[in-house]
Amino acid sequence: MARKPSVFVRPLSMDEGRKLQRITRTAKNSVRMRRAIVVLMSAQGQTVRDISSLLQVSDDYVRDVIHAFNERGFDALDPKPSGGRPRKIGEQVRTWICVIARTSPADWGITAFSTWSLAKLRDHLLREGIVAELSRETLRRILHAGGVSWHHDHVEGLHRPGLHCEDAPGPGSLRPSTS
Repeated sequence: MARKPSVFVRPLSMDEGRKLQRITRTAKNSVRMRRAIVVLMSAQGQTVRDISSLLQVSDDYVRDVIHAFNERGFDALDPKPSGGRPRKIGEQVRTWICVIARTSPADWGITAFSTWSLAKLRDHLLREGIVAELSRETLRRILHAGGVSWHHDHVEGLHRPGLHCEDAPGPGSLRPSTS
């Protein structure tokens, strides 16, 4: 049976070789360093199987790195961050949460306490159906990103300058769409 043709990186210039060596020694990103090592080893004549065995990666990974480097050059060494999971809470709802956090609980007919805590605000948002689920940590991050400050789990700045009670959302007000 005939042996499959090996995949090798294109011939490298001296400058490219030096740059790859520098990357393997100084890269702070482990993915970038591993890809540079793959390219260097291939340039030195190492086969895909040898490289994958030494680096404990798959043959397909090595081939993909070599092909990408041959096509795109040094740009192929940089990892492309994946998008991750889409946000469950849209930007409009996040803005709405910040507006509610800046209002007084009394504006919502709640007289048992005078300021929001993260837990109380979370419970209120769930009870009003503004969000289906929400952790306190996610709420904290939303408020932080929206510029709403809090002290010891209590939201501060209840009445934002320019936000009047008639502008504040109330129990019967329209809610933003969740999309």
